[in-house]
Amino acid sequence: MTTEPVNQDLWESMRQQNRDKAIYEQAAAYAFDYLDTIVDRAVFSSDEALKQLSVFDEPLPQKPGDVPHILEMLHDYGAPATVAQGGGRYFGFVNGNVIPGSLAARWLADAWDQNAALHVISPIAAKLEQVCEKWLVDLFRLPEDTAAGFVSGTSIATLCGLLAGRNTILERQGWDVVEDGIFGAPPIRVVASDQAHGTVRKALAILGVGRNNIEWIPADEQGRFDVDRLPLLDDNTLLILQAGNVYTGSFDPFVPLCAAAQGAGAWVHIDGAFGLWAAACEQTRSLTDGIDMADSWSVDGHKTLNSPYDSGIVLCKDRSALVKSLQASGSYIQYSDQRDGMLYTPEMSRRARGIELWALLKTLGRSGIDALVARLCENAKLFGEILAADGFRVLNDIVFNQVMVACDTPELTLSTLKHIQASGECWCGGAQWRGEPVIRISVCSWVTTAGDVRRSARAFVDARETARQKQAG
Repeated sequence: MTTEPVNQDLWESMRQQNRDKAIYEQAAAYAFDYLDTIVDRAVFSSDEALKQLSVFDEPLPQKPGDVPHILEMLHDYGAPATVAQGGGRYFGFVNGNVIPGSLAARWLADAWDQNAALHVISPIAAKLEQVCEKWLVDLFRLPEDTAAGFVSGTSIATLCGLLAGRNTILERQGWDVVEDGIFGAPPIRVVASDQAHGTVRKALAILGVGRNNIEWIPADEQGRFDVDRLPLLDDNTLLILQAGNVYTGSFDPFVPLCAAAQGAGAWVHIDGAFGLWAAACEQTRSLTDGIDMADSWSVDGHKTLNSPYDSGIVLCKDRSALVKSLQASGSYIQYSDQRDGMLYTPEMSRRARGIELWALLKTLGRSGIDALVARLCENAKLFGEILAADGFRVLNDIVFNQVMVACDTPELTLSTLKHIQASGECWCGGAQWRGEPVIRISVCSWVTTAGDVRRSARAFVDARETARQKQAG
């Protein structure tokens, strides 16, 4: 069987693309144009930009395409349909921005195209993961030998932490999940606040713990775990706590809760997707007092820390528990006496996401991380103060980077949110809190300035006035 000429031409054209670099220079020029204009872009895509996305609706091409034209399509039609999270006025979904040094490192790492599974596959990826693990354990003030796995986000990090906890609890009862599976295993207890994040609920479902089998504890008025309602724990219990409520930003009282768990021999997992970074800031550190008493933790780099997306971290005090829950086997797998990243993650083949995380941590340093977290918190407080002065109801104690507000009536809140999102001036999301619609403001970008906050607050006031006028007819 002979290779068709078109395919011979394809391989040679791709070799030429690597030699002359023109398509990479074209992509870089488009990226620089995007970065140059991000601050002035409308925060959400216009209706026209969304309509033009139909240009991508076509059958799969039969023949290879022209790469410069493909990049041009992405620039002309893709870029206008992005959400300007890289500007200073995006406050939705606890989505962070990106620190330039980390983005540049990611571009370089993408060119390296490393698989971070094993040291023998990528020594540099293994080394930088090892360094990141040490730095993170230090920043969060966790037990010295705590292990870190670098995954896609807190959803997977939470799954890994809970997996290690479940398997350890069952092992204490003489049941080996790795060898015997979950069918027929002894039951375990799971205790969690009714304010546990949706990713926690999903992770538990994946692990075979249905919602009806969870002991849900009512939270207090700020969404914190109510210590007075904590049931009697035992060594068969998985206790799930939270550093940073997704609505209010509140933190569970870790010291008494973890002390009770330690006394009973329960496993404690802390979901700290964005809030665990409070431990790295002098101004907010007290919010995380007691987290070192837990057994596992989950956190994102791409929220509060402002790393590029696809950066989650699972941390586990018992290194062997995490490894035993996730380790793969096979005669072809070449483990080493160095760090082999796949021991700490569900994936085998995966992108070397630790490279840009290392670059970010080194770029900011301890003082820069402290300043970043403090900056987000200060802007959140300023946002709340301005909106309260303008007649909005601020419904939470602003202790971190989350602000939750409402108007005088549910109808006015919903209409105001709709007009804020359509304005292009800023963007934030909505939710339900205690049966009432609310507007959620998540201050997560290093780019955001006090000026951005004031400009966005004016957009809130203008949107509310528009909503009132429409209601009045």
